Amino acid sequence: MLIVSDPAARRAFGWREVLLVGGAIVVIVLGLSIVTSVLPSGAQWFVFQSPLLIVVILVGTVVVLAGLLRGPRVR
Repeated sequence: MLIVSDPAARRAFGWREVLLVGGAIVVIVLGLSIVTSVLPSGAQWFVFQSPLLIVVILVGTVVVLAGLLRGPRVR
């Protein structure tokens, strides 16, 4: 059995990619914070006092873990 690996497919992420993703996450969180601050008090109550944030975190975790379990995409 002969296994051939493509070095380009196994390329690791560099600092540039890590910083871009980190910066994008910071911008998204700050944007959501600003949007939440201008919501009416009833909507703010729903965001902070209901289980909405827990559901968002759980769904996000499942999506990330499912992507990790699938492994790299072959093109």
